Amino acid sequence: MKNILLVSAAALILASCQQAAVTELENGAEVVEQTTEKLAKSAAAEDIGNRGEVMMAIQSHDRPAADLENDEIRKTAEVLQFTGVWPGMTVVELEAGSGYYTELLSRIVGKDGKVIMQNPQGFDAFITAEQFEARLGANGERLANVTHLRGLFDDLDVETGSADIVTWILGPHEMFCAPKDCGELGEVDGAYAEIARVLKPGGKFIALDHVANGDDEAVGGTLHRIPPASITMRAEKAGLVLEKTSKVLANKTDDHTKNVFNPEVRRKTDRFLHMYVKPTK
Repeated sequence: MKNILLVSAAALILASCQQAAVTELENGAEVVEQTTEKLAKSAAAEDIGNRGEVMMAIQSHDRPAADLENDEIRKTAEVLQFTGVWPGMTVVELEAGSGYYTELLSRIVGKDGKVIMQNPQGFDAFITAEQFEARLGANGERLANVTHLRGLFDDLDVETGSADIVTWILGPHEMFCAPKDCGELGEVDGAYAEIARVLKPGGKFIALDHVANGDDEAVGGTLHRIPPASITMRAEKAGLVLEKTSKVLANKTDDHTKNVFNPEVRRKTDRFLHMYVKPTK
């Protein structure tokens, strides 16, 4: 009888242990499943990057109507996603022109961020004071986080190590424009040295321009193009490192021989998009 009781007790204990083990395995599987789901969501969010912020800026109801017409041809959403611009950042926008990208950058960085909109005085012949006022407001109140900086490319009135991003969109070729046509712009290597100076360690330099063949930078003043390799050469000389490129604005039908204002290629040129990084050490 005692043996029967002992066997029964042992069976009960074994069953209890087995049930506990099963429960533990089920709980563990649930934890693994939840963790996997969280990691998947995290990875998806990382893949999306700043897409949400970019699209909110682009879809803002009070953007100028003329800007909206440019969004598709400029592939603006893709370009801004490439930059990695986020709320709270400080962005130096070289050769901002009348402010198409300034508007969007201002909206993305938000009230805790800052955009420094730079233009050389030599471009006053192409952009009027009225255009700047329409963009920024009579007293700068329309885009309150934007400062309009006037000056040469090689002498930026920007604090050293203060910028998260420097952009130069459709502008690097201008450094080879004759002073009689564009006014004084500064010295080219000095401009890249300034970009490196104002960037924070780990900060990004975004360069976008029309592709030129060969290695002759002088076509910047005639065709308004630049060889992509020359941007890399000058950026690396200034201490920056090429991190990635994009073909989002590539166009194989452009043979790179025509002036970018030629009706055959105007607004349809082959353009390169580069990101350079300032090393952290």
